[in-house]
Amino acid sequence: MPITKKLKAVPISKGSQTLTEADLIGLTSKKGLIQLLKSKNINTKIALRTLRCEAELRQLQIELVKLQRDVQLTGRRVAIIFEGRDAAGKGGAIRRFTEHLNPRSMRVVALPKPTEVEKGQWYFQRYVKHLPNPGEIAFFDRSWYNRAVVEPVMKFCTKTQHKIFMQQVPEFEHMLYEDNIDVIKFWFSISKCEQKRRFERRVKNPLKQWKISPVDDEAQVHWDLYTTYKEEMFSKTHTSYSPWVIVKANSKIKARLEAIRHVLNTLPYKGKDESKVSLHPDPAIVLRFHRRSKVID
Repeated sequence: MPITKKLKAVPISKGSQTLTEADLIGLTSKKGLIQLLKSKNINTKIALRTLRCEAELRQLQIELVKLQRDVQLTGRRVAIIFEGRDAAGKGGAIRRFTEHLNPRSMRVVALPKPTEVEKGQWYFQRYVKHLPNPGEIAFFDRSWYNRAVVEPVMKFCTKTQHKIFMQQVPEFEHMLYEDNIDVIKFWFSISKCEQKRRFERRVKNPLKQWKISPVDDEAQVHWDLYTTYKEEMFSKTHTSYSPWVIVKANSKIKARLEAIRHVLNTLPYKGKDESKVSLHPDPAIVLRFHRRSKVID
């Protein structure tokens, strides 16, 4: 079977090199593919690894479709939270999660800064209305945990507001647990050097100009302060019923694959035992928070 029936055009390195659909037409063997890569001065090892990851991603996305269908039929509610430093890869991971899901039964929640009315409300109120409905999966691109790290670092909240939040959030999440809402909390972890490189690439990429903000510079300047608040957040909000799952995300491809694998491994769904891809996440990439865990951020 021609390779083009299995693979789509994909970038094969961090640069602009891409294998287009036209390039792949007529290829019927691995040997032919390698010859094509060499003719374009493309690193064969990197290209083949990228193509293997794309093929594996497709199989994992098939499992996500099966999971979503099961959630729909059983009326379950699933909330998946993506947290992490700026440029950690949260948005890209969410796009890979949702790429082939039915938009009628899933939502991506990425809230703007609160309005004046919302500032006067109970802090969790603006998030409660975005919790998943029966048969729905909600992906939170940042969540109520803004108040745990970003807001105190940037002085968007007072010390008292932060303290109250830290006291209330375990109780809030316990109520979600008691009401049978499945909550998965991801923290995408990157190094300071990797964050700086990603910020620099944003400046050079015209398609990513919308991601640039004054907060980017502050993220590097206040790196250690972010770390302090992050560690306090883990310590006070990591619970048996709502644990933190750390994803080492210096490699975007690995982080995305293993995060999807963790969700599929954690949640039950019909047809799970028929999967054609491993659903066991790599413990070197995905791990539960533990005070003695080695972290990169």
